[in-house]
Amino acid sequence: MRSVATTQAFVRPFPAPRWKPQRVTVLRRRLELLGKILRPTPHVPLAVEGMQLFAKLEYTNPVGSIKDRPAYWILKRAAERGEISDETTVIESSSGNFACALAAYTHLVGLNFIPVIDPNISSTYESFLRRLCPRVVKVEERDDTGGFLKTRLEMVKHLCSTIPDAFWTDQYGNPDAVEAHYLLTGGEICAEFDSLDYVFIGVSTGGTIAGVSRRLKEQYPNVQIIAVDSQGSVIFGDAPRKRHIPGIGSSIVPPLLSLALIDDVVLIPERETVDACRELLMTHGLLVGGSSGSAYAAVKRYAARLRKAERPKVLLICADGGTPYLDTVFDPEWVTKLK
Repeated sequence: MRSVATTQAFVRPFPAPRWKPQRVTVLRRRLELLGKILRPTPHVPLAVEGMQLFAKLEYTNPVGSIKDRPAYWILKRAAERGEISDETTVIESSSGNFACALAAYTHLVGLNFIPVIDPNISSTYESFLRRLCPRVVKVEERDDTGGFLKTRLEMVKHLCSTIPDAFWTDQYGNPDAVEAHYLLTGGEICAEFDSLDYVFIGVSTGGTIAGVSRRLKEQYPNVQIIAVDSQGSVIFGDAPRKRHIPGIGSSIVPPLLSLALIDDVVLIPERETVDACRELLMTHGLLVGGSSGSAYAAVKRYAARLRKAERPKVLLICADGGTPYLDTVFDPEWVTKLK
């Protein structure tokens, strides 16, 4: 099991504010008001033999994904520390969900935001970003792993070095993302369940699994945290290869992963992700995205190893909805591109 010394490892000391106190106060007040729109997300039971399976529907967040939580929390904490003001330009690399959440929240509090995206982004997400953000940067060159993440990160560094008052939210290494999931996502789960035996979580930036796993291990000492990744992602040591489904996997090992408490890892091929997404829709009535399908596929792979006689209580995190994937995961012609 991966571990770190204490649950406080992700809490950073606050540096002295860099901005005028009255301006910071205004931004902080806006963010505090914005936080009131975040509400607990529901969980629903799924009929699967041999277990009590529940899906937590994170796509019911205001902007449509689990990334609403860290997007809001990172901005909130940065404002509290005086790292951003109303003159700040926020910059981030994203495959879709985090960028959309940041775009909405920065717009609502009056901050400028530049998302850095790549060709794998859903056309729905790209359209949303271009309607909300004055500037969107799209990289086209693949990195040495066959993906785009390293290229996006290089572009982020370039923008931060050339734009005055730029602030990189850094969803891959910012401990505030872990804190968001520890306090918000993990806290909700602990309030909703008296016990849990297994929790399946798709991994990309590492923030969700780090925060949720740490909170749940405190509440349920025997819970098994199962990390779910895509084949071709390098997070857990698989050989890098070209991937098509955004929202899960990575071309780098995200620094936040070192804070996660993980008991096992399941790697899912993209065709299996597609089949699982369709089964969730046709059998359980859930229209979900690729990371959710991957997590459900992992549950099915893992089923034979579960303690069937005890009907273990299992939680599946559904990170986003399936509408942005209608032209990809749910399009039979597009699926023919997958190996």
